Order: sequence, then structure tokens, then C-alpha cells
Amino acid sequence: MINLETPRKLKTLIDQARYAATEVLRPNSRRYDAAEHSYPTEMDMLAQLINGVQGSGAAGGAGAAGGRGDKSEKEAEQESKGPRNGANLATVLGVLELCWGDAGLMLSMPGQGLGNAAIAAVANDEQMGRFGGKWAAMAITEPETGSDSGAIRTTAVADGDEYVLNGEKIFVTAGERAEVVVVWATLDRSLGKAAIKSFLVERDRPGFELVRLEHKLGIRASDTAHFRLDNVRVPKENLLGSPEIDTSKGFGGVMQTFDNTRPMVAAMAVGVAKAALEATRAVLTEAGVALDYDAPVFGRHAAAAEFLRMESDWESAYLLTLQAAWMADNKQPNSLQASMSKAKAGRTATDVTLRCVELCSSVGYGEEQLFEKWARDAKILDIFEGTQQIQQLIVARRLLNKSSAELK
Repeated sequence: MINLETPRKLKTLIDQARYAATEVLRPNSRRYDAAEHSYPTEMDMLAQLINGVQGSGAAGGAGAAGGRGDKSEKEAEQESKGPRNGANLATVLGVLELCWGDAGLMLSMPGQGLGNAAIAAVANDEQMGRFGGKWAAMAITEPETGSDSGAIRTTAVADGDEYVLNGEKIFVTAGERAEVVVVWATLDRSLGKAAIKSFLVERDRPGFELVRLEHKLGIRASDTAHFRLDNVRVPKENLLGSPEIDTSKGFGGVMQTFDNTRPMVAAMAVGVAKAALEATRAVLTEAGVALDYDAPVFGRHAAAAEFLRMESDWESAYLLTLQAAWMADNKQPNSLQASMSKAKAGRTATDVTLRCVELCSSVGYGEEQLFEKWARDAKILDIFEGTQQIQQLIVARRLLNKSSAELK
């Protein structure tokens, strides 16, 4: 039986993340939204604080990287006796609170990139020793691939003890600021998806060129980069996972990274929607709209009825996100739940934030408060780490037991 109430042992982490969001992220939210591409120096201090919490032995961390610290024999024995609430659940709960403060600033914290989640999920001990403390971005999307990660054209050719990478990557979150980028590339395009692997590429590698930074609708505090790889050499030890190409497993190996990162992005969406709902509640209450949970549906004020509908929609996204993270902590296959949580939370965040703008009228549309910003920020959370349509396709394949060739 799964109990999806917030674990008591994670309360301190949640409180710390909410404090950071309240005192650091939210006060600077509008400032760095207006100053796109300016580096938010406040995040350096916050990242050091979070790293301190992670290193102190607390359950997980408040940021995106999660944790995989060594456990004592006693702790391991206790966890083996029953369900555990580990780094994945701690991460999504921390991310939720930080994105309640500001999603773009959360993505701008050193050491808390999407690439860090990938490293935490699949890196071996040697790779963790070299890259575990670095700020890592994730480079998947290419100019001609869109949402089809299986159509990647960036190549990785073995040459002695190195791989030589060539290609282009776009929409790389925190690409300019990161120290290392997790680059997806194919070892052999003729072998299809099974040949796609991920590589740890340091930003100072010769031939790894930053083409430009994108101007965006939302999460403007976070930089989004376009890279070109021109004969970039990386040691073979920088390949994440096995170098073997197993066509019987298809794309499964590298795609398992998403099972960890998609619940995290879902948590970001849940956090942004939570911020909009809380602010909308305050506006409606000040306007004299009673939010009575016991009143009959047709006896409520129209704005109250809509608010309560959005709140229930948010609750379902929240619970799906917790379930996906909890399953990862307990070594249960969660690809279906990861995609369900990402699809539900992404759609809920866009619907809720836009509806909150509408309900709050001129207050929602202006810049004195953050309603319009939340609506802009929410849209990317329905797109990156797999669009809404891709998530629904994955869910359908899982439920109908269809392959990617059978259901496109």
C-alpha cells in the first residue's frame, strides 16, 4: 500500500526549501525575468546551502540533483524491510517548493541542472567522483529532431581511447553556465535508437562552441543555449552507461534517464501552479468571494467553483508526481507513471496559471504581481523533457502494450 502523505522525515527539507523560495527566489523573481541572461548571483549562496544540506546526511536535497549518498548497514537493513522515501521523493518535494518561488531561478542554481539528475541516475562511481559536484546541463534536442529523441543526428565515433562528437544541440537549459553537458549522440545511425548514448562533455573541450543564447517566453532567469560540436573529443570513460549496442532493448537504456527527470519537471509544474493558486485565493478572498468546500456545486460563486475545480486538478497532478518519485525510490519500474505525472502536471500548470490570470482580471494581467509571469513560465514545463503529446503517446504505448513502431 502506498501512503502519499508527505513523509514526516522530509518536513525539515520542505521547510528549508520553502524558506529559500520565500526569502531568495520570490523576491528576485521579477528582477531576473526583466534582466534576461543576467546571472543571478544570489543562486551561488543558495546552492552552497543546499549542498551543505545534502552533505549533512539529510534525506535527499532540495534541488534537482537529488542524492545517492552512502548508507550505513543499519540504514540499508531498515530500508530493506519496507517502503522507503529516498532521494527522488525528497528532490521532487524540494523542487516543488523552490519553483513556488521561481522556476527560472531554480534552474539557475549551480549544481542543480537536468544533467545532474541524469548523472545521479546512471553514472558509475568513477564518473560520480569526477562529475558529481559539477553543474551539468542536458543536451538532447536538435534543429531537425524536435520531440523525436530517437531521430538524433549528432554522432559519436570511437577513435582509440576517445569518442569524437559532431552535431548541433538546441534548447539546452543552463547550457552557458554549466560546467559539463550531458550530450546525446548516436554511435551508429544505421542501428537506430539502440545506438543512442549519452556522453559527459566538459564545456571547455575544444570544438564545443556556444552559438547563441535564446530569448524566451518564460523562465528568463535561466539561460537556454544553442551548441555546435565540431570534432569534440571526450575519453571513453565519459560515456554514461554501457557502450554496447543492444538492438533487442531498443532505446530503453538511455531513455531510463527520463524516469528520474520527468517527475522532477512535473514537480516544477506543480510548484508554479501552486504559487498561482495561492495568490488567486488571496485575491478572491479580498474580493469577498467565499471558498466554501461544503456548499453545493451549483450554489457557489462562479469564481469559487472554478477555483475549487483547479485546486482538485492540481491535487491529482501532485499525487501522480509523488507516486512516480516514490516508485523510483523503491526500485519499481515507473516509466508509465513518470510520463503520466509529466503529462498531467504540465497541462495542469498551463491551464491553471492562465485561468488564474483570467480570474484575477487586471491584477492578473499586469506586472505588479506575478500572475502573467507564472503563465509564461508554465508553458515550457509542458514542453521540455518530452512534450504533452509525446507523454500521451508513451502512456498509450504502455497501456496498450504497443511498440513505438506499432503506435506512432
